[in-house]
Amino acid sequence: MKKRKEEYMIEINNVSMMFNLGIDRGFSMKQWFVDSLSPARRKKKNEEKKKNEFWALKNINLKIKPGEVIGLIGPNGAGKSTLLKIVAGVMTPTKGEVIKRGSVCPMIELGAGFDPDLTARENVYLNGAVMGYGKEFLDKRFKEIIDFAELWDFIDVPIKNFSSGMTARLAFSIATLVDPEILIVDEILSVGDLAFQEKSKAKMMSMINGGTTVLYVSHSPAQVKQLCNRAIWINKGEQLKVGPAAQICDEYEKSMLS
Repeated sequence: MKKRKEEYMIEINNVSMMFNLGIDRGFSMKQWFVDSLSPARRKKKNEEKKKNEFWALKNINLKIKPGEVIGLIGPNGAGKSTLLKIVAGVMTPTKGEVIKRGSVCPMIELGAGFDPDLTARENVYLNGAVMGYGKEFLDKRFKEIIDFAELWDFIDVPIKNFSSGMTARLAFSIATLVDPEILIVDEILSVGDLAFQEKSKAKMMSMINGGTTVLYVSHSPAQVKQLCNRAIWINKGEQLKVGPAAQICDEYEKSMLS
């Protein structure tokens, strides 16, 4: 894979994401008519709506060069996974924009597209089709997928009978069939047993060494230090610091310990 020159692979520009934690009753003509006749009621309703707003991300800015590996660190609920989903295109930000230049492989919720009543064999073709792979391509790579997942003994078993680790192994094997230009990863190096974790880590390293640009979330500062060039520290939706991975991880760990 050739690295692109003189441009950013990903630009995250002033991205904010708001969720409304209240119960949205939807629109009705009757409710609109009642509210329109009562300014006080309308004002109260707007105040309640404002109070229920939760900003998961606030004005995030990050530019990522081709071939960079960026780690996202922060406590639970910081907004890391929300940012990954926005970059992957799963969510649309409330404010701001994300510009991507290249093919994207999101590994965020492994196995989310599987049908539990179908067998592993059937789900390879189903999930592969969702990811844009044709049947002929999947036929050629089928053995490679199952070899990597180590699931030959369970190939015709419905995946509802699989453990979470087995399901994740199959999903990881399908997701990494091709080397994308942009890889979005959310805590997937902990799937399966220790042997498979090492194998999935080696696969990810081969993609990194091939020039893939990576956006990676982990709760392990040690992993971020090992894999990433830079890190972005997010807390309560806010971007606290961006810099060399080792430096940012050390500062984060000191903050957590104190």
